[in-house]
Amino acid sequence: MTSSSTPSSAFAWRIAPVGDRCLVVEFGQAVEPAVNATVRSFARELLDEPIAGIVDVVPAFTTVAVHYRPEFFAEGASPYDVLRRRLDALLARGIRPHDEDARTVDIPVCYGGEFGPDLEEVAAACGLQAEEVIARHVASPHLVCMLGFAPGFPYIGGLDPSLAVPRRDTPRTRVPAGSVAIARDQTSIYSLETPGGWNVIGRTPLKLFDAAAESPCLLRPGDRIRFVPASAEVFGSAEVPR
Repeated sequence: MTSSSTPSSAFAWRIAPVGDRCLVVEFGQAVEPAVNATVRSFARELLDEPIAGIVDVVPAFTTVAVHYRPEFFAEGASPYDVLRRRLDALLARGIRPHDEDARTVDIPVCYGGEFGPDLEEVAAACGLQAEEVIARHVASPHLVCMLGFAPGFPYIGGLDPSLAVPRRDTPRTRVPAGSVAIARDQTSIYSLETPGGWNVIGRTPLKLFDAAAESPCLLRPGDRIRFVPASAEVFGSAEVPR
């Protein structure tokens, strides 16, 4: 069973079950800034005003997964139906935007060479010089849409359309942590050394995931990112955080 509504707040949603301990709230199917902003605001509202029995809230591009304990919603109907009605009521009253507390995070990047082995290939595919690829990447209005794939791995929207290239035909078996890469209309930063098929154009010395830190993930959805060109010396600097 699913539910959908279109309130006066001008956004629509759809709720559907995912097994017996999770449901998903979908705000659309297109990856658009307004849809993602609604996703982030709804997730933040659930975290700021927790509902007893909800154990995890996972925002993505267009959806929010809500994991819950069924015994908290056994009120004479199926737990899914009880929680769905509560979320429908919450959504119907409108969601307060949360972008006012968004951060801007500077990410130093050493572009090209051993740190960005795909930069020249990307430049050729886009009909640009490598320096112009860097300039357009730096100037793009980058926004973290979601974390996924690996702990702390950000999917960053806002890439200049002139830099849109497909993923590599052959993924690499090892991509170093900190690698800054692009594919289609997005940028990513590899939080850990993993396999990957994005086009690597640079690398940052920042540590995006630290399990021992109070906040393990350096970035969070809604952060605005400023990529700052840096020399290779940043990798040996004692001033680099995390």
